[in-house]
Amino acid sequence: MSWQQRRGPAIEPREIEQESDAEVRITWGDGRVCHYRAPALRRVCPCAQCVNEMTGERMLRPEAVSDALTIEDVQLVGRYALNFRWSDGHQTGIYSFRLLRELCEQQGQVTSSE
Repeated sequence: MSWQQRRGPAIEPREIEQESDAEVRITWGDGRVCHYRAPALRRVCPCAQCVNEMTGERMLRPEAVSDALTIEDVQLVGRYALNFRWSDGHQTGIYSFRLLRELCEQQGQVTSSE
């Protein structure tokens, strides 16, 4: 069984493109296209600094993230996630493809199109 079959097309990116300083586009294996805005992604950072590992409480206040935040770099983490270096200096969050697809499906987190 291939890695793609184990993961499924809904959470397997076909293409990842940084479209601007503040937006990333992912085309998923099932054809869904999602546009992720930098401030929205930064506000949901899953790292231990932003989320209490014991309680799950979000430590990062959304209002602390500027709407002018940009993506300075984006890197693939293995074959399962992305890591962003933000203009505010933060860079410890690992955004799994599963998390990114879940965010795509939620209203208000990202903009998406079919």
